[in-house]
Amino acid sequence: MKKLTIKNQLFPRPFLKWAGGKNQLLKEFKKRLPLHIVRYKRVYKYVEPFLGGGAMFFFLKRNFEVKESFLFDINPDLIMAYKVIQNNQKELLDHLEDIESRHLKMNEKNRKKHYYLIRTIYNQQMKNFDYDNPGEEWVERTSYFIFLNKTCYNGLFRLNKKGEFNVPYGKYDNPKIYNKENIIQINKALRDTEIFQGDFTESEYFIDEKTLVYLDPPYRPLSNTSNFTNYAKNGFSDSNQLILAKFFFKMDKKGAYLILSNSDPKNKNPDDKFFDDLYKNYIIERIPAKRNINRDRLKRGQINELIIRNFK
Repeated sequence: MKKLTIKNQLFPRPFLKWAGGKNQLLKEFKKRLPLHIVRYKRVYKYVEPFLGGGAMFFFLKRNFEVKESFLFDINPDLIMAYKVIQNNQKELLDHLEDIESRHLKMNEKNRKKHYYLIRTIYNQQMKNFDYDNPGEEWVERTSYFIFLNKTCYNGLFRLNKKGEFNVPYGKYDNPKIYNKENIIQINKALRDTEIFQGDFTESEYFIDEKTLVYLDPPYRPLSNTSNFTNYAKNGFSDSNQLILAKFFFKMDKKGAYLILSNSDPKNKNPDDKFFDDLYKNYIIERIPAKRNINRDRLKRGQINELIIRNFK
């Protein structure tokens, strides 16, 4: 697919702000791709069980021929948004243009009211929303989803135990709700892609010895107050991390090329060997990264993250 550049931006690229987004680590991932992918500029099959903002997927689409791709995420609204862009991008653009135009014409007080109104509607919809049958409601809800993501505090996506989106309003002078050209290019990138809402283990069926798999689970929190990854109401515990490791081992036996990223517990506790022990039979590297999602801005900054592979 031809890369499109506007004002030094390459498209397609993530259309959402996403805690733990991987844009800044893409150069590190590129250095670690299997040699045959780099040599022939081709990915035969790509599977991403934790899609999130999709930075890695879009990076591969910009730089390589991706013959087959299968994307998964447990978050129903996120997957719905990708499917709407895939199948109804023109209708979505109309909705986004309308909601952005109305929002930007308001003063700060009314923008805040507008945000909480949309958040209330969004949460009320969730109680009986039909995620199984596409329709106009999908397009409308996706426009709300994107709007809330771009205008909420720090671009977080967080659900409470009731499954309600509870992030407060973020004060931005001139928030850009969407980029039309990027949405168009994402639509093109998704035309030959299969998208599924479900648990990461459901991706197993599509993985074989020709598959590149990138695993980007909700990161293990470095402290009790740093868990910004509740994109599903039940969160992602250490027990889930152990289940993921077993999945990693099983896919390794299939012969797949596996790359996994996660937080480094040693940032907080040098004696915490949770991942070092769990993936001791694989290649574990610590890569500097900058994170900006701490509530305390003074605690934001550079930390190490883990990149784990099963191939040299």
